[in-house]
Amino acid sequence: MYLLLLALAPALILMMYVYFRDKYEKEPVKLILKGILLGAVIIFPVGLIENYIIGFGTGLDTIPKAAFDGFLVAGATEEAFKYFAVFILIWRNRNFNEKFDGIVYAVSVALGFATIENLFYVFSNNSLQVGLLRAFTAVPGHAIFGVVMGFYLGMARFSVNGKGKWLLRAFTVPWLLHGLYDFMIMSGHPVLLLTFIPFLIFMYRYGLKRMREFNEQSI
Repeated sequence: MYLLLLALAPALILMMYVYFRDKYEKEPVKLILKGILLGAVIIFPVGLIENYIIGFGTGLDTIPKAAFDGFLVAGATEEAFKYFAVFILIWRNRNFNEKFDGIVYAVSVALGFATIENLFYVFSNNSLQVGLLRAFTAVPGHAIFGVVMGFYLGMARFSVNGKGKWLLRAFTVPWLLHGLYDFMIMSGHPVLLLTFIPFLIFMYRYGLKRMREFNEQSI
């Protein structure tokens, strides 16, 4: 039971945090739950695609293999599916009526995905240590990727000009952050592992800054 709680709690806490950061008009819980469900469901086609394309990196040296797996296998595949799930969920929805809403819904999808992924890692390793480590790294990482995606979707939704630019950034920036995150870990290189914690802190600060920026702009 404690492993189940440990696997579920980080995503729940982060979702509540983002939900309550939306100060002036809370989003419908039903739509947020739909986003979480979408995020949970897409992990299955993502897994199939990742298992297929990972074979193309066979034979690469350690660093190129880490880059291939981090940026293409994990980063591109996961963020692309999240992007389309969020877009389908809210782009034309009347509840997407201010910029911060993009963050709320993108995080809901990201944390739905992260929850199923976390359950898999925690129970396949049957490890309290894995659960604790991921509670402060992987799950918040997915939340930050969602914040960044939602930030740029919010910019796209309410920009008169340059929608295409913001829509492109809504995918590319989370993808690059995700790819770099995984690359640093997968490389096993001492220098990259040493810089991982500063990079994680940078991501947290970056995500919080994006939320604060939209909160200040809210009507």
